[in-house]
Amino acid sequence: MKRLKTIRLLHFLFFIVLLGFMSCEQPAKQTATGQTETDPLPSWNEGSAKQAIISFVKTTTDPNSKSFIPENERIVTFDNDGCLWSEQPMYFQFLFAMDRIKQMASDHPEWKEQQPFQAVLEDDMETVLKSGVKGLLTLTLTSHSGVTTDEFSNIVKDWINTAKHPKTGKLYKEMIFQPMLEVLDYLRANGFKTYIVSGGGLDFMRPWTEEVYGIPPEQVIGSYGKHQFEMKEGKPQINKLPEIEFIDDKEGKPVGIYRFIGRKPVAAFGNSDGDLQMLQWTASGEGKRLMVYIHHTDAEREWAYDRESHIGQLDKGLDEAKQKGWTVVDMKSDWNRIYP
Repeated sequence: MKRLKTIRLLHFLFFIVLLGFMSCEQPAKQTATGQTETDPLPSWNEGSAKQAIISFVKTTTDPNSKSFIPENERIVTFDNDGCLWSEQPMYFQFLFAMDRIKQMASDHPEWKEQQPFQAVLEDDMETVLKSGVKGLLTLTLTSHSGVTTDEFSNIVKDWINTAKHPKTGKLYKEMIFQPMLEVLDYLRANGFKTYIVSGGGLDFMRPWTEEVYGIPPEQVIGSYGKHQFEMKEGKPQINKLPEIEFIDDKEGKPVGIYRFIGRKPVAAFGNSDGDLQMLQWTASGEGKRLMVYIHHTDAEREWAYDRESHIGQLDKGLDEAKQKGWTVVDMKSDWNRIYP
């Protein structure tokens, strides 16, 4: 009998410990009505940035609030590079372009003596960067054209599922920010529609954003080249041409939002001066608005850079955010986790 009581006691203690462990996994707090509320942003430390996001969602979705926003107007836009995933030491799409050039090189023996292709084949990044905008554009257009949109989509999917970052060793699609995934989920759970508005290539992002972010291709806006429809052997196809059609960066972002969404965002998230005009456009709307800058301050877990960076420079935007009271997320102090 004594042994049986001891076993029951051990079972009871184990149950109590298990309950405690489970409660630690799902941080919760009491609402004003005494109900338990799960933390929607567990990878965010308590602070003004987290509070600004939660407060915005609560006040704009409360029908009794003077800041209430009807569900059909709840449009939120996000930059991609540096906002939803990392972007150092250079934009991931450009790393894709260089890998693509290497794959195509067997059909172009002349590239061995032709810049900037020669530099790519020799992994001479210094010479690649010295080729300037013209050289980088040549590499991008060459690597992104000459195939159908379906073929290019498959090429991108294969790369995003196999290529790994040179520093972290992670797949590029694993270098997405866990705190931002939580923001996306939190917004969608409260009736907001989330869009990507990026300077990155439209055709490069669309094949994987739904899997990674839960954002379908029709809600992705980006830079794109010219396309051409044709019938080939009785089958319709769309070909990618080596010409630029639209650059969705800086002043282009509000234009892209107007052209493809048709509504002014009520909230916008970015990380660089390339996003400044998108945040300005969002701030110009009536009623409550949320403008957020992700400030890369964590050199240990990610990278630290802003005003002097050649990638994702945040200079004018940082000044304007402080001047106008926009939310600036300090990655080092505001996020307790970077990647999933």
